[in-house]
Amino acid sequence: MSQQRVPAWATDADIDEDVDLTLAIGNYGQNGHYEDAHIQQPQIDETTFIAMQQHMAQQAAFAQIPDVVKGFIVHFHQAVMENNLQEITVAYESGWNKYTEKFYSKTEWPEAEVIAPLVNDDPIFLILYRELYYRHVYSRLQPNIDDRFHSYENSCELFNYLLNSDGPVQLELPEQWLWDIIDEFIYQYQNFCAWRSKIKSKTEDELMMLADGGPVWSSYSVLNVLYSLMQKSRISEYITAQREGKTPEEIAEIVGEYGQRPLYRMLGYFSIIGLLRVHVLLGDFTLGLKVMEGVELNQKSPFTRVTACHVTTYYYVGFCYIMLRRYPDAIRTFVTILNFIMRMRQYHTRSYQYDQISKTADRMYALFAVCNALSPSRLDDNIANIAKERYGDQFTKMSRGGSDALPAFEELFLYACPKFITANPPPYDDPAAITTILSPTSPSDSPTEASPVQVDAIHRHLSLFLADVAAQSPVPTLRSFLKLYTSLGAKKLANFLDADEEEMVQELMVLKQSSRSISRVSGAESSGLLDGQIITTSDLNFVIDENMVHIAESTVGRRYAGWFIKNTERTQKILDDLRNMPLPAPKAAPAPNSAAPSAGDVQTKQPRTGGPKVAWGGVKVA
Repeated sequence: MSQQRVPAWATDADIDEDVDLTLAIGNYGQNGHYEDAHIQQPQIDETTFIAMQQHMAQQAAFAQIPDVVKGFIVHFHQAVMENNLQEITVAYESGWNKYTEKFYSKTEWPEAEVIAPLVNDDPIFLILYRELYYRHVYSRLQPNIDDRFHSYENSCELFNYLLNSDGPVQLELPEQWLWDIIDEFIYQYQNFCAWRSKIKSKTEDELMMLADGGPVWSSYSVLNVLYSLMQKSRISEYITAQREGKTPEEIAEIVGEYGQRPLYRMLGYFSIIGLLRVHVLLGDFTLGLKVMEGVELNQKSPFTRVTACHVTTYYYVGFCYIMLRRYPDAIRTFVTILNFIMRMRQYHTRSYQYDQISKTADRMYALFAVCNALSPSRLDDNIANIAKERYGDQFTKMSRGGSDALPAFEELFLYACPKFITANPPPYDDPAAITTILSPTSPSDSPTEASPVQVDAIHRHLSLFLADVAAQSPVPTLRSFLKLYTSLGAKKLANFLDADEEEMVQELMVLKQSSRSISRVSGAESSGLLDGQIITTSDLNFVIDENMVHIAESTVGRRYAGWFIKNTERTQKILDDLRNMPLPAPKAAPAPNSAAPSAGDVQTKQPRTGGPKVAWGGVKVA
């Protein structure tokens, strides 16, 4: 008989208790060699540990990016790789702002290291992405000192790539983006200089970083970039060759391989406008206009293709003229650009830069009011009326003169002037000097021992401007008296002014000087912005013959052509508004079960065929 098979689990009872189990299963885990206290921990240095933490943080941040944003970044990168200007423009002007408003209106975009896997770690696109990233931080958020330093480093990487590569780079960007790169570069420099000058608000860490910062956002480095872009693109030679009417082949030979590329040519052109802005911020108004030599202020200039650049150019040129006391040129500049903004207002509302353009226009209306008070002119009544509507009280005080005029001039100047900067930073590398500045001044200290008073650049230029305005303060009163007479005795005029004859003669000389100004001659737009002739800006002239003052007034007639054009445009606007008005609401239809109207009722409801018509085409009932 076959033996009955015993299950394996049933044999446990037959195992002798004296069997040495260590021979069968060994002593794994029982000899004490692997106790927790004796386990050798792997050695990870601090750098590797930090890198692991950063990698994990980047993975977590990457997972939080919305899928639509990931798709947008991939599409944006593909458009840049293919140099597809149309797709780049749509992504830059529409997509970026759309997703900023939807997802990142109050927070940063993902850092470049987080989105790097989406773009295959493309270094060029990551530089462009960081440029947008830091622009968003400056415009929507509050940058810290790390953001300020890193944005400078990214700008250096971008311009080094453009200027120091082997030959022209194979990159195409829309003109709007090229202008924004130059504009943002200067704005971040201006913002950093203003932040750097406020010593008392700095922490100890910030003071140490600024002491070791070196050339970060230095004036020399910013000017070096802008002048290098001009030289690389040979934009000055390009403008001169175009003005001389040379052929495209001759121009290509003159400007070289860099100047032939639209990227470098437009960057060079925008760098000219950028240099104008930087020199104005530094207070060198003559050099600001000098660097614009060759650039014509007309609708055919390349900078007019970018509206923000167009407005910025006229604003800074006009302000230069104000500080150089060339008020007629400033008025003409502001009138030209303000009329352009009014005509193109319906298109500006579609631009993402509409708010910035509107703010700049409002500041130019304030500057126009200042110029018109210092040098009365009837160049454009429409612009003058708008300026009076917005700044009526200040305009009245400035035009009247006297003690109330200076506060009005100061208010409008501080509102409308650029945010001037100081070229040299505080002595952060000298701890003793910083300690002296930060230490409170004791009342017992002598004036020579007290810490120097920090006067910011804006109030320095304000004091210079108000000094010139104060010198002209008696002019409005004196002009009002002279307009009443054709000849007047010097003694009698002095009595009117409550001054002696010597002071009266001085005020007359001030009036004579204020009525003369250097101005560009009409028809000489191709000449430099600093060129001009001395003209008389006032309709009042006088001569002093012994003890008599003889006055001659030339009345400027109304420009009827401009008056008719202005009122025709106003009438056309009213007509367009009436045509766009909604039609009157139709009367309610009668109920289905109501009785049919009689023939007489139908006849009374027929539209009238006579009588005056209203705007929407019906007939006005008498």
